[in-house]
Amino acid sequence: MTGDHQTLALVLFSVFIAVTLAITTWVSRRRRGSAEEFYAGGRLFSPLENGFAIAGDYMSAASFLGISGLIALFGYDGMLYLVGFLVAWLLVLFLVAELVRNCGRFTLADVVAARMRERPVRLAVGAASVTVSVLYLVAQMVGAGSLVSLLLGDAGAQARTWMVIGVGALMVFYVAFGGMRATTWIQIVKAVLLLGGALALTTLVVLRFHGDVNALLNTAAERSGHGKDFLAPGLKYGGDWTARLDFISLGLALVLGTGGLPHILSRFYTVPTARAARRSAVWAIGLIGGFYLMTVVLGFGAAAVLGSGAVRASNTAGNTAVPLLALDLGGGAGSTGGTVLFAVVAAVAFATILAVVAGLTLASSASVAHDLHASLRRRRTGERGARRSEVAVARVAAVAVGAVAIGLALLARNLNVAFLVGLAFAVAASANLPALLYALFWRRFTTRGAVWSVYGGLIPALTLVALSPVVSGSPDALFPGRDFAVFPLANPGVVSIPLGFLMGWLGTVLSPEAADKARHAETEVRALTGAGAA
Repeated sequence: MTGDHQTLALVLFSVFIAVTLAITTWVSRRRRGSAEEFYAGGRLFSPLENGFAIAGDYMSAASFLGISGLIALFGYDGMLYLVGFLVAWLLVLFLVAELVRNCGRFTLADVVAARMRERPVRLAVGAASVTVSVLYLVAQMVGAGSLVSLLLGDAGAQARTWMVIGVGALMVFYVAFGGMRATTWIQIVKAVLLLGGALALTTLVVLRFHGDVNALLNTAAERSGHGKDFLAPGLKYGGDWTARLDFISLGLALVLGTGGLPHILSRFYTVPTARAARRSAVWAIGLIGGFYLMTVVLGFGAAAVLGSGAVRASNTAGNTAVPLLALDLGGGAGSTGGTVLFAVVAAVAFATILAVVAGLTLASSASVAHDLHASLRRRRTGERGARRSEVAVARVAAVAVGAVAIGLALLARNLNVAFLVGLAFAVAASANLPALLYALFWRRFTTRGAVWSVYGGLIPALTLVALSPVVSGSPDALFPGRDFAVFPLANPGVVSIPLGFLMGWLGTVLSPEAADKARHAETEVRALTGAGAA
C-alpha cells in the first residue's frame, strides 16, 4: 500500500477510536456503578436501538471480511456460511428471545439455573460461555491482523502483532470503563457505518456491471479459475465423504449456534420488556438480512473484478477481498478515489472488529463475575457482598480474557475468520443450546442433566477440534509441522451437538433427584408472561 493509503486509513482509524473513547468516557461519568448498569445498560434501550446494536454485534469481521473472502474463493459454497447465520435468527426469534428476557437477569446461566441448584449449573454454563466468547474474540483479532498486514505491506508481521495487542487493549478499556451502555452505543455507530459502507460498495459493483447480475456471475466464474463449477455446489464441500460431512457439521453449527452465543443473548436484557426483546430481534433480522444480501454481491464482485487468484495471493484465507475490491472500484492503486475508498472500508472493518470484541469481552467478563466468581463467593459473604464485588471482578476478568484472546489470535493468524467463527458456533451449539432448550421446555430436566449437557457438549467439541486438521496435519493448521489429527472433520458440530443433547437427557434420567415441579411451574409462568421478570 502507498503512503497515502496508510495515512488516510490511519487517520480514519484514529477518528473512530477517538469517537468511541469519547462515548466510553461520557458514559463512565453518567453511570451509577450498579451491576444492572454495567451488565444491561440500565435496561433503557428501545427495540430499534437494541436491534441496531444486535446487528452491530452480529455483523462481525467474519461477515464483512471472512464470508466475502470465502465467496470470492469458492463461489456458491462460500454462501453457505451466511445462509446458516441468517436462518439461525428464526430459532432465536421464535424460541429464545422473549423467554430468555423473562427468565434471566444478566447472563445465560441465569436462565438455565432458574429452577436448578445454582452453583454447579452456573459454574458449568459460565465456563462454556467464556470459552465460546474467547473463540469468537480470536476470529475478530485475526481479522484485525489481516487488515493491518494489508495496509502496511512489508511491515505487516510485527505491525500485525501490535495491532492485535492494540485491539485487545481497547476492548478492555471499553468494557472496564463503559460497561454495556458504552458498548451498545459503539455497536450502534458501527452498524450504521458498516451498512453504509456495504451499501456503497454494493452499488459500485452493480454499476460496474451496468446492473446485469448475470454478467457479474459469469465474469466471476471466468476469473475464478474454476469455470461454471464456481457457481455450483461442491467446490469446497463436494469432494469425498469427509468434505460433505464437514458441510453438514458446519450447517448444524451455524444454524444452532446463535441461540447459544452469550454476547447475543445478553443483548435481550438491555430492553425493558419481553415484547421489546422480540421487536429487537425483528429489527436485527431485517438489518442483518439486508447486509448478507450485499455480502453476496461483494464476494462475487471481488471474484469478478479482482479474480480469485489475486484475492488468494493477498491473503490465502481471503480475508482481504473486500478492501482490495474497494481499492479497485475507487480507481485502482495510486488513485485518489481508490485511496479514499480503501481507507474508508478498512476503517469500517476495523470499527466492526472493535465493536464486536467489546460485546464479546463484556459477555465473557460478565460470565466470570456473575456466574463463576459470584456463585463461589456468595457462599462466604452472602448475596449482598457478592453483588458489591461483581463489577470490580468483571473489570479484572476483561483484562484476563483479553490477554488469552490475544495469545490465541497470534497463533491462529493464518486461518479464515469466518471459519474460526464457525468453530465458536459449534461450541455454543454443543454446550449452551441443549441446556438452554431443555431448561425452557423440558419439565423433567434436573441439575445433573444441565451439568452433563454443558460438559457433554463442551469437552467433546474442544477435544475434536484439538484432534482435527485445524490444529495439525495440514499446511494451514495452527501447528503445520505437527500431525496428531485423528478426527477428519474441521468442524465438530455433527458429533458434539448431538452429544450435548444426549448427555443432557442421560444425566436427567439417571439423576437421583427429581425435578422441582413447583420451580418449573414458576419458571414457565415467568417465561410466558413476564411476571416477576427483572
